[in-house]
Amino acid sequence: MSTLPVIDLIATGQNIAKKRKHAGYSVRQMQKILGFSTPQAIYKWQRGESLPSIDNLAVLAAVLNVKMDDIIVYKTPEAPPEPTPEES
Repeated sequence: MSTLPVIDLIATGQNIAKKRKHAGYSVRQMQKILGFSTPQAIYKWQRGESLPSIDNLAVLAAVLNVKMDDIIVYKTPEAPPEPTPEES
């Protein structure tokens, strides 16, 4: 059975913050671009507490001039533990 990808919330949040800063946008500017009444969602993304919706991810990618896949960071899959002789 293949391992399914798992998003690393913390690393993705850090990546969003890094790409936003690199593009020269403040959190408040992103708030206005995304049409949010408060910046709380952006702060939650950057802290790894939540992820942007697919719609917001598409806007982020367009504004930051990157692909959506360049924003999301996946966890490195861990190898399943080897079965013990009793389990074999």
